[in-house]
Amino acid sequence: MAITSANQLELLQTAEAVAREKMIDPGLVIEAMEESLARAAKSRYGAEMDIRVEIDRKTGRAAFTRVRTVVEETELENYQAEMTVDQAKQYLEDPSVGDTFIEEIPPVDMGRIAAQSAKQVILQKVREAERERQYEEFKDRAGTIINGQVKREEYGNVIVDVGRGEAVLRRNEKIAREGYRNNDRIRCYIKEVRRENRGPQIFLSRTDPQFMAELFKMEVPEIYEGIIEIKAVARDPGSRAKIAVSTNDNSIDPVGACVGMRGSRVQAVVNELQGEKIDIIPWNEDQPTFLVNALQPAEVTKVVLDEEAERIEVVVPVDQLSLAIGRRGQNVRLASQLTGLDIDIMTEAEESARRQKEFEEQTKLFIAALDLDEFFAQLLVSEGFTNLEEVAFVEADELLQIDGVDESTAGELQARAREYLEAEANKALEKAREMGVEDNLVNFEGLTPQMLQALAEEGIKTLEDFATCADWELSGGWTTVDGERVKDDGLLESFEVSLAEAQDLVMTARILLGWVDPDDLVKDKAGDNDAETAEES
Repeated sequence: MAITSANQLELLQTAEAVAREKMIDPGLVIEAMEESLARAAKSRYGAEMDIRVEIDRKTGRAAFTRVRTVVEETELENYQAEMTVDQAKQYLEDPSVGDTFIEEIPPVDMGRIAAQSAKQVILQKVREAERERQYEEFKDRAGTIINGQVKREEYGNVIVDVGRGEAVLRRNEKIAREGYRNNDRIRCYIKEVRRENRGPQIFLSRTDPQFMAELFKMEVPEIYEGIIEIKAVARDPGSRAKIAVSTNDNSIDPVGACVGMRGSRVQAVVNELQGEKIDIIPWNEDQPTFLVNALQPAEVTKVVLDEEAERIEVVVPVDQLSLAIGRRGQNVRLASQLTGLDIDIMTEAEESARRQKEFEEQTKLFIAALDLDEFFAQLLVSEGFTNLEEVAFVEADELLQIDGVDESTAGELQARAREYLEAEANKALEKAREMGVEDNLVNFEGLTPQMLQALAEEGIKTLEDFATCADWELSGGWTTVDGERVKDDGLLESFEVSLAEAQDLVMTARILLGWVDPDDLVKDKAGDNDAETAEES
């Protein structure tokens, strides 16, 4: 059908109707119509022609034009859409490369196939505009709660109608034992909004820890207003959860405010989470104190924190052990998630036995290495000496504070310790050389003979080998796998090499080998400092 004056206004009316129905800009619909009409015209006049259509936004009149561009003679490829400067002289006055000649052409008479093709173009453009509108609407709502209606269930995943689109609640994001029927109302946390070819994908969750945090924000005005801050959340969805809260306002009890009058506030959250038991814990900057709170209701006797390893030992009375660990380790697992620390729980008897074992091992070391009797060796351990290095290189005054130790005895002790350490170092160096360790690694500052032997046992025998190591391979560390912290043993971890020390050693080796320019490191460090300063300001 030809576009006549009788149906020109109908184009605008159709565009308005489609835009209103799909809640998109009418201009996008008209642009889709222009593209579809241009495509239909190309099928009529020739696909190589540059045909454009412009629909008047007021009258609805569609103007069909053919555009030809002036190009260099050597670049002329498409004779239907391009022309040389000489050819353009019959149409343009003083033409130059880059000029265009536009002429109006008769409107097309669209047959059934062309009309169907135009319709498909319009539908595709409208679909793309609708998807873009949905993405723009939901992308900034990630991390918030949304109410929806269950539409259907597919392979365990729940499809939820969220108003202007559909979202997916995957089966691993559902609380166990929850079941849904069509048209059920559901409240979820928007975990992620992803742009994909088939349209925006909105992924929901009811198991994410932040879902519970957002529920508390809705139920507790002090959290919404920022008076109370949620510091950490840990959940075993559908079973139990812990949430740590704090406030800078001394007149407010953060735990009491979250519980509410007769538990009304926390009960509203519990009901939404299908009866999930929630422990509300006061947050504390001191990690051991925070951990004691996190392990409630168990009572803790003693806490020993290893900050570098992010590991903590907790000692509890024997009658509190099962309570501290919880059913199937639930209580200690949640406390670990909440604090970000790896927790070892032991009874007072177990701790005493471990300390006794360490005491005996250290005593035997001093007896064998320093040729001491058992009493004197035990005396050294009791005074806090744990290894030979401490004895060998400590200030003599510290040894003189031990009962029965005079200057002569202190000097003899240190001489024996240094002699033993030197012998062990020579033995380790000889062993390392036998294993093939080269001089460039032996002479590298920062590695002891024992370290060289340990590296050689792992096949690291040259400075080049050492320079290819990652810092964590040397110092060790922790990796989170499926929510569980897994220990990565370091090649030099037994020598108490920290991550920072490992980084310095590896980087120094790379500089010596010429792999890294030290000037670049200075520039990078200066750039990082500038960025930190900008963030602080």
